[in-house]
Amino acid sequence: MPDGSAPPKAGPQLYANRAKIFPKSVSGFYRRLKWQMLWLLLAFYYVAPWLRWDRGAGAPDQAILVDAEQGRLFFFMIEIWPQEVYYLTGLLIMAAIGLFLATSLAGRVWCGYACPQTVWTDLFIWVERLIEGDRAERIRLDRAPWTFGKLARRTAKHTAWVLISLVTGGAWVMYFTDAPTLLSDALNLDVSATVLTFVGLFTATTYLLAGWAREQVCAYMCPWPRIQSAMLDDHSLVVTYQAWRGDRRGARRKSESWDERTVKGLGDCIDCSQCVQVCPMGIDIREGWNGDCINCGLCVDACAPIMDTVGRPRGLISYDTLSNSAARAEGRPTHWTAIRPRTVVYALILLVITAIMSGTLLLRPRLDISIERDRAPLFVELSDGAIRNGYTVKISNMTRSTRSYALSVTGVPEAVVQVVGHDQQEGPVDIEVRSDSIATVRVTVKAPREVLRAASTGIAFSLVEGAGGETAVYDSVFLAPEPMR
Repeated sequence: MPDGSAPPKAGPQLYANRAKIFPKSVSGFYRRLKWQMLWLLLAFYYVAPWLRWDRGAGAPDQAILVDAEQGRLFFFMIEIWPQEVYYLTGLLIMAAIGLFLATSLAGRVWCGYACPQTVWTDLFIWVERLIEGDRAERIRLDRAPWTFGKLARRTAKHTAWVLISLVTGGAWVMYFTDAPTLLSDALNLDVSATVLTFVGLFTATTYLLAGWAREQVCAYMCPWPRIQSAMLDDHSLVVTYQAWRGDRRGARRKSESWDERTVKGLGDCIDCSQCVQVCPMGIDIREGWNGDCINCGLCVDACAPIMDTVGRPRGLISYDTLSNSAARAEGRPTHWTAIRPRTVVYALILLVITAIMSGTLLLRPRLDISIERDRAPLFVELSDGAIRNGYTVKISNMTRSTRSYALSVTGVPEAVVQVVGHDQQEGPVDIEVRSDSIATVRVTVKAPREVLRAASTGIAFSLVEGAGGETAVYDSVFLAPEPMR
């Protein structure tokens, strides 16, 4: 400072530019496992809309289909109607509990192998390597001035990314409409604006998230890294650096023996940084367990051949528990078991929910009724003194054949039910509903004034299928004037 005073201390850095990550190619067990999972999941995603499933005449034959027009979800032999949306809720709960169980056992293994963000990012990086080369070559290209060669490579890379994104967005839309029909319409340039909008939306998000955002999605956008800490304990398998064995880190000369390194206080880690260079998250696992680590195991694959080269045992970086790592550092025996209180609780919850979901799905009725009572007017007093209420009845015939149903009411003595527009009849009224459809009918219920003891009386609508005898019941109310005292 001009006046000789000490410069002010810098405050904490609140923002830092993103450091680009250029993951290096690596081979090994976990890399092969990731490739197998990647191609398997991508194959299922792109092929699934083309699978067929015969559901009979008049029904869609796409095995997996979210039919927004009819409000149905088809999954092979399972058909979910709008009023059965609770099955989707149960499925989401099962997925969450399953994720809790997997995390308590092996950390962010879902993130490392099966998360869509990881799968498509891996695919994009693979394309990037094919066009621009491995890590060192990509770094040089990134730092080099713009030339025709650099422009050509970048154009080829981004073109490939956009094409992958476009196929991804198109495949996603095929889950919501018949895949062959959509492809035919696209080839004939006869695609609706709605389809184009959603294809464009998913194309853009895939391109941006997998091509540009990459690890930032996992580190900043995804809430799971913050939640997972509640699922982990010291007995969860996570990618672990054995600091007791590797530190102090330091480069090793070819002429240097391991005894000489031991005298100097150096460990097995030769500070080659291969584990950092292959990490898709750009973290250094040697600095301790990191919440951003996606447990992909690529650093394990990178470290193993280095240990082979320098003549040291593998396992400096490995899947291990924090408790076992501490035990090895102290020379104590190690132990790992999947059966722990939290894993048992998660497994039991998952088992119970699965059993309940399976049981209700197998035993669910194929007939459903919902009723809405008229609100204006609340009731009508007829010339003979009787009271009449109006109702809108919706009957869901969830079978593949036309069915006839008998509708009756109980709860109000001498009540007579009538379908609006049909002749009056005594007893239950017959309603025919076409296969796999919802019939909406207007009905009235009439009852003598003298049998009504209150302004509101509970009433039950019973719907009985004529052939199989399947029954559905819906509770409502019958309104009338306040009884005279």
